[in-house]
Amino acid sequence: MRFKIKKTGSFKFSKKYLDLISNSKVYDVAINTPITFAANLSGKLGNKIFLKREDMQPVFSFKIRGAYNKIANLTREQKKLGVLTASAGNHAQGVANACKKLKIPCLIVMPVTTPEIKIKSVKSIGAKVHLFGDNYDQASKKAFQMAKEKKLEFIEAFDDPMTIAGQGTVGKEIFDKDDSLDVIFVPVGGGGLLAGVGAWAAQTQSKTKVYGVEVEDSACLVEALKADRRVKLREVGLFADGVAVEQIGKHNFDVIKECVDGVITVSIDELCAAVKDIFEDTRVLSEPAGALALAGLKKYASKISNKRLLAISSGANVNFERLSYIVERSEVGENREKLLSIKIPEKPGSFLKLSRIFGRSQITEFNYRLSDQSIANVLVGIKTENEEAFKKLKHKLSHNKFKFTDLTKNQISNDHLRHMVGGHKSIFSEKDSERLFRCQFPVRPGALVGFLKDFGAKWNISLFHYRNLGAAFANVLIGIEDRVKDSSALDKHLKSLDYSFIEETENSAYKEFLK
Repeated sequence: MRFKIKKTGSFKFSKKYLDLISNSKVYDVAINTPITFAANLSGKLGNKIFLKREDMQPVFSFKIRGAYNKIANLTREQKKLGVLTASAGNHAQGVANACKKLKIPCLIVMPVTTPEIKIKSVKSIGAKVHLFGDNYDQASKKAFQMAKEKKLEFIEAFDDPMTIAGQGTVGKEIFDKDDSLDVIFVPVGGGGLLAGVGAWAAQTQSKTKVYGVEVEDSACLVEALKADRRVKLREVGLFADGVAVEQIGKHNFDVIKECVDGVITVSIDELCAAVKDIFEDTRVLSEPAGALALAGLKKYASKISNKRLLAISSGANVNFERLSYIVERSEVGENREKLLSIKIPEKPGSFLKLSRIFGRSQITEFNYRLSDQSIANVLVGIKTENEEAFKKLKHKLSHNKFKFTDLTKNQISNDHLRHMVGGHKSIFSEKDSERLFRCQFPVRPGALVGFLKDFGAKWNISLFHYRNLGAAFANVLIGIEDRVKDSSALDKHLKSLDYSFIEETENSAYKEFLK
């Protein structure tokens, strides 16, 4: 989705940032990172694509800029007492690095779900770490409370003028090296980097547009723009933990409305594909949030040509355990793998006839289980070069009288069905009714046991698939026998739990393979 911003036409809030950015104290610890021409992406997208390499900072993220600028501008008394902050990782490393340089004590509250690589990195720099909460917002509330109790300066991750100004030096560096860009794409969590880059661009350039990029499941800026006020998201996706923020910053939102041209949202699959693209052009493994700007750039570039586009590659603190999921989803994000449910006659020779239709196409998976005596459903993953090749394949299937359903974008299929072993449940009585739900919850010690304990024993679980993605969260698919005529009792019970359940009882993948 692309959301255009009707800019206010004034610089009431952003005017002060030109001087703040110019005078930012970032280069004691940060470097002026290079801009890399992405040759592979440029050829593929038909535009000239550039990457601003913030993944090359000493802490592998742009966050070091804003953190140091804020801390360096504290009073002598504030520095003596020390500082406290909250972070899912990159801001924590920036604060720890700044405090080490300035010889200031610091305590950092990090979510329990923070990737181990980031926790170890913060501790190795010399900071003390306190783990609390499942996401940044819970950790932030705890840290703010602790800062008041200990009378320590709380270092905002994004919602502070000095932090915004520090991040804004990224924009200044871009224009110092190249003032002929058509669009700059910036990742959005709380909005510090977007506000800083936007403030500099809007007041020093007339040609270059600036777009923010958000993940669909944590698009706090888009929701704020729709409502014309800051709003809190009810649920925040955890995959791109570096931008998993429930509410855009106040200072940030004021500047963004004045200076930014629009916001683009992308899916997790598109994000994973962008991680792959950065690797192919730079041989750097970006973290999901680090590739967010490029994912938005690709979406924008699909409808234009011969433009000069730049994405900020904002971080490379990737959790190694997450790579398998990124690889798996990148092919779908590139629209190169399709997942089909195909009905075949339950008789000898059916598999052979179907396989001949695929010809020399690469099959990524082929799942089958006997369900009845006449028709079987086969789940097939297949690689296709482009959309035209997929159209030809669908035509062949139809011509040979094979009925099929495209499940490529079906979340149940991608997150669960293709990893499950089993078949239809056939022992329900007339009065039984199975309902299917999916939910997501943070991964931490005892998470699965805690989930089942919270669920209780009043309703029977008829299907369960738990998938730990080697990241900060796990996906759960749960079937529940609801024998009560009035379904509101179960609905009320699920709403009382500390998880967000989404019903999928009418999902086509469920009906064809599991119901």
